[in-house]
Amino acid sequence: MLVNTKEMLLDAKRNHYAVPHFNINNLEWTKYILEKSEELKIPVILGVSEGAAKYIGGYHTVVSIVTGLMKDLGITVPVAIHLDHGSSIDSCLKAIDAGFTSVMIDASKYPLDENINITKKVVDYAHQKGVSVEAEVGHIGGTEDNITGTSLNATLGDCITLYKSTGIDSIAPALGSVHGFYQGEPNLDFVMMRRINETLPIPLVLHGGTGIPNYDIEKAIECGIAKININTDLQAVWSKAVRNFLLKDEKVYDPRKVIGSGEDSIKQRIEEIVVLFQTKRG
Repeated sequence: MLVNTKEMLLDAKRNHYAVPHFNINNLEWTKYILEKSEELKIPVILGVSEGAAKYIGGYHTVVSIVTGLMKDLGITVPVAIHLDHGSSIDSCLKAIDAGFTSVMIDASKYPLDENINITKKVVDYAHQKGVSVEAEVGHIGGTEDNITGTSLNATLGDCITLYKSTGIDSIAPALGSVHGFYQGEPNLDFVMMRRINETLPIPLVLHGGTGIPNYDIEKAIECGIAKININTDLQAVWSKAVRNFLLKDEKVYDPRKVIGSGEDSIKQRIEEIVVLFQTKRG
């Protein structure tokens, strides 16, 4: 069932668990994530960065792959196709027109007024199409695509202003997480996280879920995080499995066998993540 993220995240907020957002990188990863989500009977958000969309072939291709797999595999759980870190209004609108059910407009690099102006234009268009919108305030550091390494934590006031001025469906406040692998220990601002959650009616999103200790993930969910983005984690377990496979068989050349050698590792890791995200479920 293809849906936007609004209701699934509101349910997660109410019942104290987190919906997984797994970035997809190709057809195989999409298939693995859908199959495991169906097996576990959990809603899932398929995140697509602009870079991944370009690699796969474009927004229309992404939607065709997801909807085709859902039909052929008999997927019944709620699935959202989400543009991750949309860098412009144009990019978000193109994803919406192609059939994405959710978009993130990331205008966090701009001053708050400009962030609001850009985000509001995306919201106005998206809501007419039944598409949910996520926005970011503050700046989450890291190395994904065009994201810089600099972090700038969000304030409660900025979160309130962004929400009230735009009507976004979920918010990703920068509170100490980063994209990619952490250099040192994560330092999440749980106090601010809880304050934002208690003040705003919309769900909170945590970017940069890879490398955060399990106890911090559990605490983040307890403080109101309803969606957690995972990408590097699955990339790491998949590449390790494939590397080991190739070392054991230097003569293998079938790309299906090479790519598929990471399937079990991805699915095992997905299950571990889902169990963790459900720990605090009410």
